[in-house]
Parts: sequence; structure tokens; C-alpha cells
Amino acid sequence: MEYDLLFWMLASLSAIFVGLGKGGLPVIALLSVPTLSLVMPTIAAASLLLPVYIVSDAFALYAYRRAFNKDILKIGMIGMTVGILLGWITAHIVIEWIVTLFIGAFGFSFALKLLIFKNIDEKKSFVINRTKGYFWCFIAGFTSFISHSGGPPWQIFIIPLNLSKSVFVGTSVIAFSYCNVIKLVPYYFLGQVTSSNLIMSAYLALPASIAVFVGVKIIKIIPENLFLKIVSYALLIISFKLIWDGLYIGWRGSV
Repeated sequence: MEYDLLFWMLASLSAIFVGLGKGGLPVIALLSVPTLSLVMPTIAAASLLLPVYIVSDAFALYAYRRAFNKDILKIGMIGMTVGILLGWITAHIVIEWIVTLFIGAFGFSFALKLLIFKNIDEKKSFVINRTKGYFWCFIAGFTSFISHSGGPPWQIFIIPLNLSKSVFVGTSVIAFSYCNVIKLVPYYFLGQVTSSNLIMSAYLALPASIAVFVGVKIIKIIPENLFLKIVSYALLIISFKLIWDGLYIGWRGSV
């Protein structure tokens, strides 16, 4: 494949989307793989951007190094590890569009409930339900490995905990940084990480890294209440896209 000016423009734009998302802006990172998919296959685009995600994670970790919840991270790392391992074991037999549709439907219904009933009391302190936490983090790890869609299950677990925006973003950044790093091993053995990908990813890491700090600056000026609404609408939009993708892939596979 010849990498022309259009490719590098879209690849750079995709990397910026990754960085802004890691900086804390919801929805933005969702645009990265579809943008790059305009000039290369979707699976190849996702593989190319995985190292960019990891480099962006490093800068995001620095930016949010003091803002996280240890108890949530313990649950997240255990659940995600088991989910990724299961994803690796079942990679050749899982029907991706069914997983995508399932996660989209759950995320959409949860976000709709938040927006319609507004059942999050800002003054109430929520107790972490470990059983639900392990379950949704397991699903997040599994779906992140299978279809790069771990965000909705994770948010179903973390949104009701009423965290401040900085702790919400920081905890999420650390959890998915861990998730992305451990995904490298099975991805490598499945042939999804190549030396040529790593070279291109190294170039794309620069705009992504700069975009991380732009995202952090924007998040700092967004009010807490508005941030929660943005996250809820972001979950709704992402979940709707997952439903659409699942239905489309399923329909295309049946014709």
C-alpha cells in the first residue's frame, strides 16, 4: 500500500483525535479509527493506532497522576485482565458483530436512563458494588480486545459512582492504559502488531501527545455538571454507533 499525502493527513488527524480523547474529551477518540479507515482497512487502522494510544496513555498518565481512585482501579485491572484473556482464547470463534450489538444496546439503554430520569444525586456518596464492578470491567476488557469498544461497559460501572471530573478521567485513563499495554502481547501473537506499524505509529505519536495536553486544558474549564452531561450524551452516541455497526456488519455478512 502506498502512503500518500491524504493518508498522512488522515492518520495525523486520527492521532489528534486519540490524544484529545486521552486528554479527557469524550467521544473524540471514537472518531480515530473510522477516520483512518477511509484510507485503509478497519482492522489495520485499529492495529496502527494501538501504539499511538499507548504513547498517549503515557502523557495522560502524567497529566492525571494525582487524580484516581485506587479501589476502582483494583477492580478494573482484575476484571479487564480476565476479559482480555478470554478475548484472546476465543478470538477465532467470537462473532464480533453480536458482541458489538450487545454492548451498544446495554450502553444505549443505560445512557438513556441517565438522561431521562436523571437518577444521579450529586450530593449522594455511592458505595462501590464490587460484583457489578468486576462484571462490567470483565466485559470492558473482553470487548476492548474483540472490537475496541470497552468504553461503554466501563462507563456503566463508573458513571453512577459520582466521581469528580478529574478523578473520573484519571481513573479511566489509568485503567485503559493498563488495558492497552496488556493487549499488546496477544495482539502480537495474533499478528496484529508489525514493525512497519510501529515505525508509522512513532511518527503519529507526536501530534497525539500534544493533543493530550490540549484535551486536559479543555477539561479543566468545563463545569462538573456539564461534564457529567457530556459523558452521558457521549455514551449514548457511542452506544448508538455500536448498535449501527453491529447491525450493519451482521446484515453485510448475511447477504
